[in-house]
Amino acid sequence: MKKIQKSLFENKNNWKTKKLAFPKATIRVGSLFSGIGAFEQALKILKLKTKIVFACDNDIFAKKSFLTNYKMSDKNWYDDVLHIKGAKYKDKIDLLVGGAPCQSFSMVGKRKGLNDDRGNLTLHFIKKINEIKPKVFIFENVRALLSVDNGLAWKTIYSQFIKTGYDIKYDLLNAKNFGIPQNRERLFVIGFKKNTEFDFPRSITLKKTLQDLLEDKFDKKFYLPPKGIAFVTKQKNLKKRYTQVNGKIALCQKRNQQFNWHGDFVQVGKSNIKKYILSDKVKKYVLSSGTKGFYSKPEIDLEVARPLVSTMHKMHRSGVDNYITVKKGKIRKLTPRECLRLMGFPDNFKQVVSDTQLYRQTGNSIVVNIITALFKEMDISKYGAK
Repeated sequence: MKKIQKSLFENKNNWKTKKLAFPKATIRVGSLFSGIGAFEQALKILKLKTKIVFACDNDIFAKKSFLTNYKMSDKNWYDDVLHIKGAKYKDKIDLLVGGAPCQSFSMVGKRKGLNDDRGNLTLHFIKKINEIKPKVFIFENVRALLSVDNGLAWKTIYSQFIKTGYDIKYDLLNAKNFGIPQNRERLFVIGFKKNTEFDFPRSITLKKTLQDLLEDKFDKKFYLPPKGIAFVTKQKNLKKRYTQVNGKIALCQKRNQQFNWHGDFVQVGKSNIKKYILSDKVKKYVLSSGTKGFYSKPEIDLEVARPLVSTMHKMHRSGVDNYITVKKGKIRKLTPRECLRLMGFPDNFKQVVSDTQLYRQTGNSIVVNIITALFKEMDISKYGAK
C-alpha cells in the first residue's frame, strides 16, 4: 500500500495561488453522508456552478440545514444510502463525495471497525463508486481508520478502493495547515477514473488564532454556570485533557461538543476564579513530557488549538485538554457561529436549527478549507461540463 505522504511546507506555487482552468464549468455532484455540505460549500467558495444531483443523510436536522443552504430539490434527498440505486446515476455524476460516520474508527469511539453497521457504510460508499462511475470521488474519515483492528479494517477498505479500478491517492491532512486554527487531522482518499498525476496540497502558514474567529457579541446563555466552570477546571478532567480555555488552536470539534463542557472555552469579563488555577502538583503533571494521552508533550497557551470534539455536550466522554495561563474572568463556551467558522463555513451560512443540532453538525462536518485546497490542487473544474 502507498505510504502516507509527509506534509510539505508553503512555497510560491501552493494551491492558494492556483487558478481553475475552467471557471465556468458546471460540476454534477453526488453527495453521500452529506451533513451540512462541506464539499458543496467549497464549490460555492470557488464560485463554480454546481448541480447537486442527489444528497443523502439520515439526520433530519442535517437535511434542513443542507436544503436551506444549497440549491437542490427535496425529491433528490435520500434518508438512507441503501435507498440509492446507483445504476440510475451511472455516468451522470462528475464528483462523488462523502465522509462516512467515523464513530466505528474514532479514537474516542468503541472502535468496532467493520464489525459495526456504521463502519460498513464505508463499504457502501465504495459500492456506489462501482455503480455510479463518477469521474472522480473524494472520501473522508478519521485518522484512526488506518489503525483500527490492527490495520486490518483499512487493509480491507483499501483493497476494495483498488478493486474499483480508479487511480487511488490518500493522505492525512490537518486543518491547522490550511488556514484554520483547529488541530483536526483527517484521512482523505481520492479516486480518479483515469491515471492522474496528483500531489496532495501543501501546507500554508497559519495566520489566524482561535481568538480571531470569536464573535464580538454573544448571548449571555453561552456563559458556563458554576457547575460548568467547576467541571471544566476540575483536576481530574484537566488531567484527562478534556478541555481547553483560551487556546489559540482549537481542539478537534466533535458532534457532542459544548453540552458536557468538553472542548474549547473562552474566558471573558471580570470574576475571581483563583480557586480554578492549577495546583503546583497538577501543573507539574500537565507539563510533564511523560504524560499519557493523545499527546506525548502537553503544552499551555497553544497558538493552534488541539482538536474540538463532538462529544463535548455529554458528560464523561473522551476529549483532549487545552490549557492557558489563567486570568480573571468568566468562562463561556463557543457559539455555534464560532464553531462553524472553525470548520471553514462563512458567516452567510444560514443557521436554521437549534444550537444543540448546530454543535452536532459542525462536529460531524469536514473542514471546508481542506476541501477547497483539494479542489484547487486537482483542478476540479476539469471534471465538469465546459
